[in-house]
Amino acid sequence: MNIKLESSVLQVNSSLWALISPLMIWGLHFLFCYIFTAIHCAKSGPFMTLNDARLAIGVATVVALLLVTVLGCIAWIQSYVKDDLLLHERSTNEDRARFLAVATLLLACLGFVAIVFTAIPVFIFEDCR
Repeated sequence: MNIKLESSVLQVNSSLWALISPLMIWGLHFLFCYIFTAIHCAKSGPFMTLNDARLAIGVATVVALLLVTVLGCIAWIQSYVKDDLLLHERSTNEDRARFLAVATLLLACLGFVAIVFTAIPVFIFEDCR
């Protein structure tokens, strides 16, 4: 990868906002799924199917997974340094940025799994009971 591209990616996304973004996306997805399903079931009754909710939650899940995957890929690019010996004896700005990138990558993985597990119930249950 080009060194200019690596340094620009490192500068753009090395903040605490990048660190919490995957979990914010999961939180918004969680709220959408449960609020949408609650409203759908309240309007249609307990014995109605969840087909409309499945479609909406499926689209929201795909969008959330794509966003978290993009954030994870950016974090992976930031954390990877070719031929690194992992000797970080000093606290430099680059080491701090790489630490944030690794933490963001791990939180993106956690957010990915959380988004999948949030969407599973609507695909398992047949109706609103």
